[in-house]
Amino acid sequence: MAVLPIRIMGDPVLHAPAAEVDEITEEIRTLVADMFETMDAAPGVGLAAPQVGVPLRVYTYTYHDDDGVPWRGVLINPELWMSPPVPGEPDPDEESEGCLSFPGERFPLRRADRVIVTAVDLEGEPVRIEVDGWRARIMQHEFDHLDGILYVDRLNDSDGKTARKIAKKRGWGRPGQSWLPGVDDLEG
Repeated sequence: MAVLPIRIMGDPVLHAPAAEVDEITEEIRTLVADMFETMDAAPGVGLAAPQVGVPLRVYTYTYHDDDGVPWRGVLINPELWMSPPVPGEPDPDEESEGCLSFPGERFPLRRADRVIVTAVDLEGEPVRIEVDGWRARIMQHEFDHLDGILYVDRLNDSDGKTARKIAKKRGWGRPGQSWLPGVDDLEG
């Protein structure tokens, strides 16, 4: 296993839809193992294959609930259904999220509170996940990556403007930018 560089906003792989996985090969199994290692090292609660430069519909996730119970897995070729988000402005204390491809920043974003995701796992077995709350947020965030959408693309006008200023100041928004968890301290 290896920790992989995480692409930063502006890299073309982050802004284009990813391709479906045709077959679960040893290369896919290695990719997933490396994604778990990278996600844990970052640290993050999810990581999509495009974030490590691989344009495939794969993402890993991990989360510990309020009781410390772990929830962890991988989804290949996922499909997502969600309830409509509640109208209104997001609560900055309860609805802020971050992204390893826009490291070190958090912005409030309204998401659907409940989702259903279907996919296959590393053995090619069907998976169906029905979750709410933060787990639903993680599923939506990672699924967006597979469609070439970053969470900063969904921000309101004011926060979107702030995000664009941050990206410009840091030299992001162009191809070739990445960071390596455990080496670069961009999430700290």
